[in-house]
Amino acid sequence: MKKHKLRKRVFIGVLVGVLFTIYSFKSNFFEVAKQIEIYTTLFKELNMYYISEINPAEITNKAIKNTLKDLDPYTVFYNEQDVETAKISREGSYGGIGISVHYVATGIEISSIRKGYSADKAGLKAGDIIVSVDKQSLKNMESAQLSMFLKGTPGSKIVLEIIRQGMFLTKELTRDKIVVDAVPFAEMIDEETGYIALTRFNDKASSQVKKAYRKLKKEGMKNLIFDLRANPGGSLLESIRISNFFLPKGKKIVSTKAKIKKWSTVYNSKNSPLDLEIPLVVLINERSASAAEIVSGALQDYDRAVIMGKRSFGKGLVQRYRKLMYGTQLKLTISKYYTPSGRCIQELDYENRDVKTGKVPKFSDTAIHAFKTENGRTVFDGGGIMPDIEIKTSIPNASTKALLKTKAIFNFATQYFYENSKIDSLVDFDFKNSDFYKFTNYLKSDTTFVTLQEALFKKAFLASKGPAVSRAYPKIKVELFDDKIIEISKNKDLILARIKTEILERFFYMEGVYQYHLKNDKMISEALVLLRNKDIYSRVLLDN
Repeated sequence: MKKHKLRKRVFIGVLVGVLFTIYSFKSNFFEVAKQIEIYTTLFKELNMYYISEINPAEITNKAIKNTLKDLDPYTVFYNEQDVETAKISREGSYGGIGISVHYVATGIEISSIRKGYSADKAGLKAGDIIVSVDKQSLKNMESAQLSMFLKGTPGSKIVLEIIRQGMFLTKELTRDKIVVDAVPFAEMIDEETGYIALTRFNDKASSQVKKAYRKLKKEGMKNLIFDLRANPGGSLLESIRISNFFLPKGKKIVSTKAKIKKWSTVYNSKNSPLDLEIPLVVLINERSASAAEIVSGALQDYDRAVIMGKRSFGKGLVQRYRKLMYGTQLKLTISKYYTPSGRCIQELDYENRDVKTGKVPKFSDTAIHAFKTENGRTVFDGGGIMPDIEIKTSIPNASTKALLKTKAIFNFATQYFYENSKIDSLVDFDFKNSDFYKFTNYLKSDTTFVTLQEALFKKAFLASKGPAVSRAYPKIKVELFDDKIIEISKNKDLILARIKTEILERFFYMEGVYQYHLKNDKMISEALVLLRNKDIYSRVLLDN
């Protein structure tokens, strides 16, 4: 009798649960349908009766972006053009002229030149501004429009009108097939140590890493420095394949946990590795994210590599593309990923964003949990991959962060390039204290680098019409400028590194920048010292 009653209670409980789930689903579906209908009727009323003509695509685009902005920065709507751009980024090839760009009011400003492509052969330079393409003026166009002008079928012709240092030039170019290398540089540093830089996880990443590894192995490589600094991530599957190069077949590389059960997955290595023995140092910094953190996290958890540098970015969120109507797409966050030891290294807690201020809390500020590597070393979650060996640099203050977000250093490097016809020695290039003074003096004429204090003061001055304020303005303006120079000088190491990179790229392309870093980069030097001392290297991976 008791068993019968118990079964009855269980059945009723299950039935209530099922009914509640069905009701919740229907209720949620009804609410979604209701809101869509409200938007549709509103849109129709606007289109029919608003006094001026409206742009339906523009209004919808803004509405969607406004809907998504409070979720996380990785959940993004792509219109038809955005879909094509994202495809290029993933596949790593397209038809173009071989440049990177900034979009400005007058047109397209060249930010860098890829060696050997048509723009390079035609003599284009960083800092050139393309003001027309095939006689079509680019003035005041939106970036979405501008991005299409230079792309096209490889072999097709294109005529550019350019402003360079106040002069007008006309150039005819032929579009190339542009291959975006995931591995832009791989060379031996000395007789035993190889260096591979991986800058993105596009569809070519694992094949290019494998090719670079085999090339260096033939040249005598016995140690490897694998540079993932400033790598923003990309393909999850490519990160698994690259981790597998140095880990045995059948090892868990990463797992994901999602709301949808089928998207909660454990990913294991499926192939035979390239090398399980080679001493390996992986370099990361605060701009190493996502797939770069999967690789460094997996290699750290299995004690397969020494991770060196600065704490990584902390992006533990996985995105997937979903096709929408009329060729559009939604890239949305579907899961969180976890390293083999169980760490989720997501730093920002977007689910608990402050509604009033918009501020996003950090997991590392509330709770950090300890985990163990295969050798029993303690590692932590809550905010990126913490390196086994941290390389200290100055911490950027507010003024330096503001500077690095502007084009001030880029503009200074352009001026430097035209004032200096050549650099005598790439490896021995030095940017001295007197040169740094030239840079800070240059900032007096630069309009892009404005601190918050300067902006607020200027706003207050423009709002005031009093003579006393007008008399005081020049002096206070100078004092504010001097203050910001003092502040950025506290991060001189960071700023000098950025300036050197910008200048060297003008003269020697990115290949030259990497060659310079092999001899002058502090982190690479520290990695070399470690790899040359096998006892210390082994101790790092065994130390509890």
